[in-house]
Amino acid sequence: MSRSPYTDLDRPPLDARRLQRALVQPGGLWNRLDLRVETGSTNEDVATAARAGEPEGLVVVAERQVAGRGRRGRSWESPPRAGLATSVLLRPGLADSGRGWPAAPTAAYGWLPLLAGVALAETVVRLAEVDARLKWPNDLLVPAPPGSGAEAGKCAGILAEAVPAADPGQPPAIVLGIGLNVTLRTHELPVNPTGLPATSLALAGAVATDRDPLLRSLLRGIADWYGRWRAAAGDVEAAGLREAYLRFSATVDRQVRVLLPAGDELHGTATTVDPDGRLVVRATDGEHRVAAGDVLHVR
Repeated sequence: MSRSPYTDLDRPPLDARRLQRALVQPGGLWNRLDLRVETGSTNEDVATAARAGEPEGLVVVAERQVAGRGRRGRSWESPPRAGLATSVLLRPGLADSGRGWPAAPTAAYGWLPLLAGVALAETVVRLAEVDARLKWPNDLLVPAPPGSGAEAGKCAGILAEAVPAADPGQPPAIVLGIGLNVTLRTHELPVNPTGLPATSLALAGAVATDRDPLLRSLLRGIADWYGRWRAAAGDVEAAGLREAYLRFSATVDRQVRVLLPAGDELHGTATTVDPDGRLVVRATDGEHRVAAGDVLHVR
């Protein structure tokens, strides 16, 4: 007999009908919500739907993800109902005359994971009442577990992936995935290869760990910021997105070591995130603008 989802009372299941009624509204961004008891990867589920022609606005949520992906092929897994694993389908390259949205330039797509980070940080601060900061480009940091020896721990990760259109002349779809540790206990935490210890909202002392309002707030926040960004044709200054991101940044003004995709390293001071979403690092040989890389904060 399968284990009841109510066995662990700290981890009640999500209710698909309630979420659908709350989030799928006429004129809203989200048009379909698919809640799955278990899946391999919500990002892969949404990518498959995108390749099949699914319109913008699909949300896939999994109570358990057994083959979740992080950046650079890393895994992201969690016990059943201990976190949020969700991915959404966006098509920013297609104009939407009904909403007055022009097509966003592909050069602006790098801001989408940062946009999700802002929505996630706002949700955690408002509902969980936990200090949340963003480590460029895709990590949410909260206070580290006691005894870890670190000042902050990784509580969530964000992964954006482009799905090429069947017609080479059309812009790609974007799959935006978020994994948030909510009630993971110390013995359930994964090993984080980028230096910071993993943690969860519960371990950080969150006043609320109910996943339903957390998910609603997160998706509403993404929809709100995405609407502002689209209305501004991807201009993050006009949308107020760059200013909001910098308010939450844990990386700007820090000494950093950046592991670059080619295998070399960059050492210096992170001074800002530019309008293209790149991390600006001042090193001994001048200023560098980093579009991709793993950032380690140096004490």
